[in-house]
Amino acid sequence: MSWRSRMSRVSALQAVAFTLAFAAAPAAVNAQGVVTTHKLSAALANQLVGDSVANCAKNGYKVVAVVVDLDGVRQALLRGDGAPIHSMDNAYYKAYTIASLGLARKEETTKAIADRMAKAPPSTVPQTPLPNVTYAQGAVAIMAGGQTIGGLGVSGAPGGQFDEECARGALDKIKDKMK
Repeated sequence: MSWRSRMSRVSALQAVAFTLAFAAAPAAVNAQGVVTTHKLSAALANQLVGDSVANCAKNGYKVVAVVVDLDGVRQALLRGDGAPIHSMDNAYYKAYTIASLGLARKEETTKAIADRMAKAPPSTVPQTPLPNVTYAQGAVAIMAGGQTIGGLGVSGAPGGQFDEECARGALDKIKDKMK
């Protein structure tokens, strides 16, 4: 066999090996480069805001409820009849806060975040306000499989504890669907 024949054969084998390795690479790269996240379906997000507003309405509270995913994107929003206009933003800020800041420390409510911060020692480092963040009570983490997948914020009741009660009541109704 001539030198050229051998080189051709080696080159052909190398080409086949390279092709096989290259074909398998996208699967390996994708497995390492793709992040899978969970979020509520539109139907459950809408049920949560509807049930939150209805829970508060039973007690005479006019509220807004917002569901956000972990990116802070609104999935569902409902402004109850007569709810104050500022509650539109405040409900979102509450939901956004629990979905973003609660995640790292596994805190399940904006109240838990505020309580932790109140216990922190004084600092000389100035606090920088974060956009869309509030420490007002009235938001609950949406959990599935022990992991936070979003936030439910309620605003407009005459106290954050009542907003939180309305949100918890709505979450209790769907807990069996969250497994």
